[in-house]
Amino acid sequence: MSFTYKPSRIRRARKHGFRGRMATRSGRALINRRRAKGRKSLSA
Repeated sequence: MSFTYKPSRIRRARKHGFRGRMATRSGRALINRRRAKGRKSLSA
């Protein structure tokens, strides 16, 4: 039996990082929501 979660920093950054968010319309909307709420950290 193998582990289901195999962490990769590159894959995480591409999916959840700032540039990954800015790449799609919904990602940009998400960043804007977090900005409007006043989050200190916008993305991982």
